[in-house]
Amino acid sequence: MTSLQSPAERYASARARAGRPQLELFRSGLRFELDPFQLAACASLEDGNSVLVAAPTGAGKTLIAEFAIYLAMQSPAKKVFYTAPMKALSNQKFQELVAEYGADEVGLLTGDTNVNPQARIVVMTTEVLRNMLYADSDLLTNLAFVVLDEVHFLADRFRGAVWEEVIIHLPQQVRMVSLSATVSNAEEFGDWLQAVRGETDVIVSEERPVPLEQHVLVKSKMLDLFDAAGLAGTHRVNPELVRLSQSGGRGAALRSPNGRRGGDRAGDRGRGPQHQRGGFEAGRMDRSEIVRLLEGKHLLPAIFFIFSRVGCDQAVRQVLRAGVRLTDAQEREEIRQIVDERCRTLLDEDLGVLGYFEWLDGLERGVAAHHAGLLPAFKEVVEELFQKKLVKAVFATETLALGINMPARTVVLDKLEKFNGEARVPITPGEYTQLTGRAGRRGIDVEGHSVIQWAQGLDPQTVASLASRRTYPLNSSFKPTYNMAVNLIEQFGREHTRDVLESSFAQFQADRAVVDLARKVRQQEQSLAGFATAMECHLGDFTAYSAIRRRLTKVERETAAGETGARAARERRQHELAGLRKRMRAHPCHNCPEREQHARWAQRWWKLRRDTDALTHQITTRTGAVARIFDRVTDVLLGYGYLVEVPTGVGLSPSGLILRRIYADRDLLVAESLRRGLWSGLDPAGLAAMACALVFEPRRDEGLIDERYLPKGPFREALHDTQDLWSRLDDLERENKLPGSNPLAVGLSLAIWKWARGGSLVDVLDEAEMAAGDFVRWTKQTIDLLDQLSVVADDPVGRTARQAMDAIRRGIVAYSSVV
Repeated sequence: MTSLQSPAERYASARARAGRPQLELFRSGLRFELDPFQLAACASLEDGNSVLVAAPTGAGKTLIAEFAIYLAMQSPAKKVFYTAPMKALSNQKFQELVAEYGADEVGLLTGDTNVNPQARIVVMTTEVLRNMLYADSDLLTNLAFVVLDEVHFLADRFRGAVWEEVIIHLPQQVRMVSLSATVSNAEEFGDWLQAVRGETDVIVSEERPVPLEQHVLVKSKMLDLFDAAGLAGTHRVNPELVRLSQSGGRGAALRSPNGRRGGDRAGDRGRGPQHQRGGFEAGRMDRSEIVRLLEGKHLLPAIFFIFSRVGCDQAVRQVLRAGVRLTDAQEREEIRQIVDERCRTLLDEDLGVLGYFEWLDGLERGVAAHHAGLLPAFKEVVEELFQKKLVKAVFATETLALGINMPARTVVLDKLEKFNGEARVPITPGEYTQLTGRAGRRGIDVEGHSVIQWAQGLDPQTVASLASRRTYPLNSSFKPTYNMAVNLIEQFGREHTRDVLESSFAQFQADRAVVDLARKVRQQEQSLAGFATAMECHLGDFTAYSAIRRRLTKVERETAAGETGARAARERRQHELAGLRKRMRAHPCHNCPEREQHARWAQRWWKLRRDTDALTHQITTRTGAVARIFDRVTDVLLGYGYLVEVPTGVGLSPSGLILRRIYADRDLLVAESLRRGLWSGLDPAGLAAMACALVFEPRRDEGLIDERYLPKGPFREALHDTQDLWSRLDDLERENKLPGSNPLAVGLSLAIWKWARGGSLVDVLDEAEMAAGDFVRWTKQTIDLLDQLSVVADDPVGRTARQAMDAIRRGIVAYSSVV
């Protein structure tokens, strides 16, 4: 395993390993020189190894994936799969590879899109590859490389297990190219990859290809975060920034970009409530002023990260109202041509409800929003225009930081906290690194810039700690599911499956933790022995005596706290107290002249004993933790008849074979509903509404609907039966110490039902009270589940599922499925 820590070590290693013929040919076709970490990773691939590459955003990790593709294409019939965590990333990579290798050589599989799957280069979501592995797909033949882009998604609590399943079950001869953000435990992750995949080199780079200059915007003054006069590498906070923070920002000139001082002149009126308050907040620049400030300093294009969709849309409107225009006539004409080409198939009657004309006005002025609520086609246009330097200011949520190729000259952070679904929490150093990683365009900028708009009470040292090189740890979120269990048992049998699961990264990390815990237990056992010696009494067993004293103290406290309790309980405690006092006085150690000195050591012994017992319990719970969860899952499946006892152990029943092909979060609920025929009476619209209730996960302000407004008749009856089944399954899971699941969410079901029956977009979005992009995303997830039902379910449900897919894959949903 290779872990390259310093630039000098990386350079030396890369030079030593250069000279590989394929690598030299690959390098000769590039217009730039490879960085040391890229050379080291590519050389390792040509040597026949797998690689894990951890490097900052924008450092050029994907070039290593491109070299793996290059290697595969040099051998006849060899294939490579490129996986990405999101469909948007898959689509983007597909387009790039088609441009490089031609449409005949590149395919795309994203669940709702199936393009040229027999190609030698196939881009896909990680879930698609997992499903192919469990189905033993013919497409795996001649597979040479798998690229796992953004492999740190393995830590995602909802989808992370899929990455581990892929890594564990890929054929051993397939080499892996794992690309990760700069996680702090890359070596630990590499050790696990080495254990389960064989020879794997870990290449770590913390060098940004474009240096990052970091600033804090205090009122209208942009100050460097770090002291430029300080020693190199010390990262000392700018003293001026510290002084201004201590004075509440009063020393910073309150100056707008046009040069006027003060915040109370006519030109400053109407600038929002933050400018009408006194003190520090009165000096905060609004977004239009910041855009003009960055334009004046030649720091555009810029991405403004705002942790709210509503905030992004409001920012765009604010900038447009202020009359900001960042484009010239030629750029506006080019923007109109691109928008017309990309959106020509949208229906005229849908343009108004989609906010098309306001969106186009912003684009023509060089300003746009980017968030999950936008129609996917609109997001793709924003991305294209930004890459072409036609859109100069994008207001985006943090999802933009997750791999989409949109580097900027400057990144602006509106705040350093965000809402996590339950409370407002500070962003982590890892999130800060991911967000600011967009700043600095390789080959264009000599440096990138991050700008933090300061708010009241912000500590510069806190900002500096975020801006340090700290990174976040990669922790497994792997847990066995019902679908996983039946697939593995079908392939390996129950006992071997337990061994397979013990090879997961989750168990690997747990076992490593056990090593540290066991070491600590051994140390504490030594201390316990020393305490026991110190409290030894020549008159008798002081441990037993101290136990009586501890019990006596506890009962005395309970008696004092329970004076108003039931009479019988008080009498019982008084009786126990009398007995304990008698036993204590009768114990030989009670008369020891060094009794209280021994007692102090005994107190330390009991406290350490309690702590040591707790550590021992942790060891017990961590050892074999994944296999224990698998056993509980297996017990549920045996109870419901998806698994049956066979002479060789446990096998799949006919129902288990169906469950094996259901890759939904509610896999067992779907399989059991099919087995009981709960959905047999549904028409296409009703089945679409039911599938939506199974996949929809409402946000805080979504999904609230009175069931009285849901479709009556067969749908209502099927819904109640399915909800009752969910309740019984949930009870059974909790009885088996499994986490259970959330109730069905019907908040979008009526809108999907109306859409399936031909309802207009304006009516459906009004019914859903949802942005167009969200509606498209949930409809496509509904289509994914219906597609599975169309394959695994017998008629009439299978036939109805196909009809339901056709009914809802129309209009903006169908348009958004086009690659």
